[in-house]
Amino acid sequence: MDAVLWVVLGVVLAVAEIFTTTLFLIMFAAGAFAAAGAAALGAPVPLQALVFTVVSALSVAVVRPVIRRHALSALESGEQAFGVEALEGVTALVLEPVDTEHGLVKIDGELWSARSYDATQSFAAGERVQVIKVQGATALVWQDDISTPGELPEGTR
Repeated sequence: MDAVLWVVLGVVLAVAEIFTTTLFLIMFAAGAFAAAGAAALGAPVPLQALVFTVVSALSVAVVRPVIRRHALSALESGEQAFGVEALEGVTALVLEPVDTEHGLVKIDGELWSARSYDATQSFAAGERVQVIKVQGATALVWQDDISTPGELPEGTR
């Protein structure tokens, strides 16, 4: 009976992890499943609790940092960015006025919907902006101070 309770606790914690995505509750779920194994082998309740505590603590202390290190985005880890992460930091050309509600920019030859990253800024067609972040299919852009006037940024020709 104890093993079933530990399994139920493990499942509840694993399901809760799906909603939090913190990689924290899953470590306690692993501890609960280990305690269920101890219970299935006939260990007394205090030993089951000890197994739960030790496995959970070791998981949080050892496994979680390794998982989080591998889950870092390419920009945070210093690796070569790909996908939409590769767009962050590039220069774009405004094709239709951009404000906090709507806009259109050209990034590396592709058209992207855009919004201003800063609510106080808006950009007219022909201006160069920098992509700060991509949310879904919308580029959040900011004033590009790097480009020199008259020079078209790479990929906007």
